[in-house]
Amino acid sequence: MKVKNILVSQTPPLDFEKSPYADLKKKYSINIEFFKFFKFSPVSAADFRKTKINILDHTAIIFSSTTTIDYFFTLLKEMRLEIPESMKYFCPTDQVAYYLQKYISYKKRKVFYAKNNSPSGVFELISKNRDLKYLLPCGSEMIYSQYCEFLNEEGIEHNQAVVFNTVPAEFPEKFDISQFDMIVFFSNSGVASLKSNYPDFEQGEMAFAALGSAAADAVRAEGWTLHVEAPTKEAPSITIALDHFLKEHATRRR
Repeated sequence: MKVKNILVSQTPPLDFEKSPYADLKKKYSINIEFFKFFKFSPVSAADFRKTKINILDHTAIIFSSTTTIDYFFTLLKEMRLEIPESMKYFCPTDQVAYYLQKYISYKKRKVFYAKNNSPSGVFELISKNRDLKYLLPCGSEMIYSQYCEFLNEEGIEHNQAVVFNTVPAEFPEKFDISQFDMIVFFSNSGVASLKSNYPDFEQGEMAFAALGSAAADAVRAEGWTLHVEAPTKEAPSITIALDHFLKEHATRRR
C-alpha cells in the first residue's frame, strides 16, 4: 500500500503552513486536501425543552469546543435564559476558555482550563471539583464522548445536553473520492456522511485513519479496515499517528 493523496474530513487549519499537516506534506511529499464531511444545525428551544433538562439546575458547564460554546449560547438566547454569576466553566484548552469572552464577562466568572491543553488535563480539574453538578453541552454525534465516559466512570453527577445536530454534508458533484489513497475521519458522523454520499462505496486498497473511539468504531462497524488510530500512548495525536504510518507507506520518503 502506497499513500500519496490524503483526504482529511474536516476544515483546514487557519494557518496550514504552521500546522503539523504542513510538516507531513513536506516530509513525505504528499498531497493533503480538506473537506468537512458534515455540517451542524441548531437544536431549537422547543426541541430542547422536550429533553426536560433544566440548564439552571447545574453549577458547572464543560465546553469541549468553541463550536459547542456558540450553539449553547445561541440556545440560551432563544430560551431567554441568563446564566448566574456563580456558574463555573471547564475547558480542555486555553483557546476554548478564552473564547468564552465572546459571551460572558470573563473576569467575573470562574473559568478553568487544562494546562496541558488536553481532555486528560480537564479531567483532573473536574476530579478536584467533584461536588459540582455538571452540564455537558454537545453535538448529536458526541453522546458517547470521552467526557461522558469519564464522568460516568467517576460517578460524577452530570447531564448531557445536545445543543446542535450533525448532518451529512453534500459532496460537490465533480468530487472524485477515488483519487485519494487515504481518508482521515474524526467522528462517526464523517463515516455516515461518506456512506450517505457514496452508498456503493467500497474501501478497496484505500487506507482509513480515525481520531477517537467513536470514529474508529464506526469504521469497523462498516466492515472496513482501520489502518491508523489515535490517540494512543505512542501517538497522542492524529498527525503523529499519520507520521508513523507514512514512514512505511508514503510513496516518497525523505
